[in-house]
Amino acid sequence: MTKQHANWSPYDNNGGSVVAIAGADYCVVAADTRMSTGYSILTRGYSKICKLADKSFMASSGFQADVKALQKHLSAKHLIYQHQHNKQMSCPAMAQLLSNTLYYKRFFPYYAFNVLGGLDNEGKGCVFTYDAVGSYERVGYSAQGSGSTLIMPFLDNQLKSPSPLLLPAVDAVTPLSEGEAIDLVKTVFASATERDIYTGDRLEIVVLNADGTRYEYMELRKD
Repeated sequence: MTKQHANWSPYDNNGGSVVAIAGADYCVVAADTRMSTGYSILTRGYSKICKLADKSFMASSGFQADVKALQKHLSAKHLIYQHQHNKQMSCPAMAQLLSNTLYYKRFFPYYAFNVLGGLDNEGKGCVFTYDAVGSYERVGYSAQGSGSTLIMPFLDNQLKSPSPLLLPAVDAVTPLSEGEAIDLVKTVFASATERDIYTGDRLEIVVLNADGTRYEYMELRKD
């Protein structure tokens, strides 16, 4: 009789989709609240968005145990930063910290696919998109997670950003107003939920602007 080899993996993929859009004076970060494994829904009300600082929000898809460990690590680093500098970290600084943190673990990575959204020092919206080992880029919009292959072409069609090779460099922020960006996010999630079984239940949207932060919610398909 042949020996059965146990294919155990330290990772799982809990699915879900995350999106961020940066505007001239705002940033929208959104994610669904479904957490799955295989064909089972573990919970319908899990927030994938984490507040790292007043002007920095991270939305993460992938293995939620690794995401939780990553969030705790970044929170601890940010607290040390606040004690040393007597101020909060800016969003671009947080972006670099996240990249360094992921790269440090590159040989046993955090199985987390992140988008970081917020406002920079000038009050402009900024979005940073990542792979699992810390490679990152500042963009006008991004999507990660199980529905990203459905969402990203939609966003490219609506918001095609200028080439990063253009000289002089063109700003990456999207031309939409805040309300239009929120409507677009709702549309892409409603669309992705129709085709991706790991995206659904409820949409959580965080809107950052000069007035502060506000949350919006929208119900999605439950099946």
